[in-house]
Amino acid sequence: MSLRFLIIEGNTREVREGYRAGQGVTPAEGYGNVMAGLAGEAHYDILHATDADAALPAGTGFTDYDAAIITGSALHLWQRAPEALRQIEVARAIYRAGIPFFGSCWGLQVAAVAAGGDVQRNPRGREVGFARKITRNAAGQSHPLLDGRPDVFDAPCSHLDEVAVPPPGATILASNAVSYVQAAEFRFEGGSFWGVQYHPEYTLADLAFLIDRRMATLIEEGFFADEAGKSAYVEDLRALAGQPGARHLCWRHGLGPDVTDPHLRVTELRNFIESRVKPFAYARQAA
Repeated sequence: MSLRFLIIEGNTREVREGYRAGQGVTPAEGYGNVMAGLAGEAHYDILHATDADAALPAGTGFTDYDAAIITGSALHLWQRAPEALRQIEVARAIYRAGIPFFGSCWGLQVAAVAAGGDVQRNPRGREVGFARKITRNAAGQSHPLLDGRPDVFDAPCSHLDEVAVPPPGATILASNAVSYVQAAEFRFEGGSFWGVQYHPEYTLADLAFLIDRRMATLIEEGFFADEAGKSAYVEDLRALAGQPGARHLCWRHGLGPDVTDPHLRVTELRNFIESRVKPFAYARQAA
């Protein structure tokens, strides 16, 4: 059975085309390729939800999909831009459709606000590169989203904002010193969302591209002393992308297989497909 995913692109046209120029794909295309690869047999459509004229393919509704996924984004919900507010309404429509729903970073934040929560700029500052010491709580120990993750793990990340107030009835699954909501399940009007504040869909090459793209900001915020320091870090990530087990690089940056092993890095995405998407699709087909 071929699964059908809807990927919600969180970025504006200008930003997503910048990704295409630098990486050959937009964030939504990259995410869709990862999900299709994990599913084994799947295809996806993309909804450019920031655009005023955004629309699903003709004759299609949200209930025609086996799952919906929201990407990351350079937007900030607390700025209340129209491009962000449109995505909140899309998220509410997905909840109401009752299909499996997932999101990374911005996707988690949009789903939280859509369900009645709040997102603000993180007073502890930006978390970039790797979210360290993400710790599963009691709920996270038994939740299928985090099956296969150790009690404490690291993951690729890049975010300035956080879910400051979880929506009513939220189940928080994991936290770290930077963000209380690192993994969670939200429910709203009959629908259920699973999501993470980090980016399991990112390869190390993706992360290198993102850090390189935000060079000036990261130097200004003190993550790197100068451009040379940033460039050295980016080159190490690119080298690790080609040689995930390079011991000297893993040691230098304190990285373990939770981020260097491509199979382990996508644990949450695989769990979402196996625990939510496939059972949903099989049940619908049987009906």
